[in-house]
Amino acid sequence: MKKSKGLKTESFYKIFIYVALIALATSIIIPVVWILFASIKENSEFYGNPWAIPDGFHYQNFVEAFVEARMGDYLFNSIIVTGLAIVFLLVIALPASYVLSRFRFFGSKFLNSFVKAGLFINVSYIAVPIFLMLLDWDSLMQTMFDGGSFLNNRVMLALIYASTALPFTIFLLSSYFETLPSDFEEAASIDGAGYFKTMFSVMLPMAKPSIIIVILFNFLLFWNEYILALTLMPGENKTLPVGLLNLMAAERAAANYGPMYAGMVIVMLPTLILYIIVQKRLTQGMTVGGLKG
Repeated sequence: MKKSKGLKTESFYKIFIYVALIALATSIIIPVVWILFASIKENSEFYGNPWAIPDGFHYQNFVEAFVEARMGDYLFNSIIVTGLAIVFLLVIALPASYVLSRFRFFGSKFLNSFVKAGLFINVSYIAVPIFLMLLDWDSLMQTMFDGGSFLNNRVMLALIYASTALPFTIFLLSSYFETLPSDFEEAASIDGAGYFKTMFSVMLPMAKPSIIIVILFNFLLFWNEYILALTLMPGENKTLPVGLLNLMAAERAAANYGPMYAGMVIVMLPTLILYIIVQKRLTQGMTVGGLKG
């Protein structure tokens, strides 16, 4: 009797999980598909049934978004900023997380606590202080060299992105490095490998699943970031989220909805493609740490 009651409870639990997952997937898939359809509709189609299938492929929406709304330039800026930020982040975070997780030295506990404290800092709250600091540096550069280069600078924005993502990235990579056995390091030391060679030839290849997770999460963070990009890039070098908001405001005022949704697709498509490419590795990376522990 108890066994049959337990089976019924387990069956109801499974049904609930399946229903919840289907509802969640539906709530995500339907808006994405709707935006894809809306991006290829003519403007007159928006005044009819909003759920109707497009009459054809109106690619002029993407042409207008890329050329007239300069979404192509904003896309290029986002690629440059995001790519540089990920490179800067990995160059700093990988050695730092390896050292903090595998070595004990004077001040290591303080450094670990300092990094963990950075997890509680919201970037939105420090956007204005960062802007004022860069503005002062620009003013100093203008008095010394007749020109400033800290604001509206893609490299500087990438550096700030990497800096704000360091606490989370170091914390995640350090947690993974701690699960790796020390036998490989001891074997490399016996073979005569130094610390740098051991890190690059032995430990980093083993941490590849965790590194892929870090790259994906930070790509999504940098690609969709809006507050810092709006504050620190007041000139022409806008990134896609800022350019998209400008496009939406302009096209909504002109009641021209096709290019607006085309701009949304331009922002959304790279993240979907990247997720499809690394989906399998992402799933492996999220489970391998628990298996090793």
